[in-house]
Amino acid sequence: TMRLIQTLTLCLALSLNKPDAEGHKHELHHGAKLDRCAGMEFDAVAVNEEGIPYFFKGDHFFKGFHGKAELSNETFPELDDYHHLGHVNAAFCMHSEDSPDHHDHQFFFLDNKVFSYYEHKLEKDYPKDISEVFPGIPDHLDAAVECPKPDCTDDTVIFFKGDEIYHFNMKTKKVDEKEFKSMPNCTGAFRYMDHYYCFHGHQFSKFDPVTGEVHGKYPKETRDYFMRCPHFGQKSTDDHIEREQCSRVHLDAITSDDDGSLYAFRGHHFLSITGDKFHSDTIESAFKELHSEVDAVFSYEGHLYMIKDNEVFVYKVGEPHTHLEGYPKPLKEVLGIEGPVDAAFVCADHHIAHVIKGQTVYNVDMKATPRAPAKEGSITHFKKIDAAMCGPKGVTVVIGNHYYLYASPMIMMMAKIMPEQHRVSQELFGCDH
Repeated sequence: TMRLIQTLTLCLALSLNKPDAEGHKHELHHGAKLDRCAGMEFDAVAVNEEGIPYFFKGDHFFKGFHGKAELSNETFPELDDYHHLGHVNAAFCMHSEDSPDHHDHQFFFLDNKVFSYYEHKLEKDYPKDISEVFPGIPDHLDAAVECPKPDCTDDTVIFFKGDEIYHFNMKTKKVDEKEFKSMPNCTGAFRYMDHYYCFHGHQFSKFDPVTGEVHGKYPKETRDYFMRCPHFGQKSTDDHIEREQCSRVHLDAITSDDDGSLYAFRGHHFLSITGDKFHSDTIESAFKELHSEVDAVFSYEGHLYMIKDNEVFVYKVGEPHTHLEGYPKPLKEVLGIEGPVDAAFVCADHHIAHVIKGQTVYNVDMKATPRAPAKEGSITHFKKIDAAMCGPKGVTVVIGNHYYLYASPMIMMMAKIMPEQHRVSQELFGCDH
């Protein structure tokens, strides 16, 4: 089982981090290297009209989740005509039924000016002052993101400047200043797969566009979710890049079903192993309703219970996996627990779900009606874990790029001696440290 887990982790990491076709990083015109895998704070993030994300940095941008940097002026030449404006501060793709002239247009904000593009062509009379197009919105923005109905009451654009948040109603043209207390200051923001993401440094948080609340285990590392980094798992002559590749292994969730198939989830992707057959794909391709970013998964009576924030999705295992009608349901209704949770597992031939939240372990009798959690114990060896599963050899606990094996759930909570630590990066990627 552990060999399968190791193989699973390796294949998942490699499948999510393929180098681009060129096999090298793009050179900036002033001779410096622009490598988003070395840790980068983006100036702006936006999705184009085809749903492809653009990540802006300086006078370059990255298209999609992998590949080299491109000069912004090769796609948007007019951005270079105003040298005094500097780089793109914020960007978004408009979605507005109330403003058909702006619908599906890409807006770029540079200092006090806004550029509007449609199908990569600058619209007539642009650039304009931000105050002319979006009255009440300040200059020198940090980020912007569209919020179409029904996510927001009306089609809205959310602007960020420091800790100030502005909701610009496209229908009424009114500005509503908000206070998002639980969110860090965003340097970039975008809407992707019906979720809203705030970028800060090289981390991100998923947030509610109306309240600003951040639900789930955030912040998370941008490079683990929105990039497939070149040279991941290969020897690099650059010590910094090597340090990065040797610390970039993690799983969001892992489980095995009743037939012994293993599933591992990471960001937008998953990998399954059935016997010697490997399958890797996006989460959305096999678990459409879930989309991505699962917090915990466990298998029970031929079904996968997938916990995401405060909801539970249940799929009947098969080809294809079938989403049960009536789901997702609130986590509180299904297991009696408030989210978010860190991990969950059920051991074979048992009907107790062990749910881990911080250092606390709860047990939930899956046969009980209604289900109610009981505090089972605490994990004393770790403050927080990433994933856990139960197999023939016991309970596997995954933390970053380490994993630990306990003979049983009880030993996991009672053991005084720390079990042997297995370093994923060292054993699987050949890192020296």
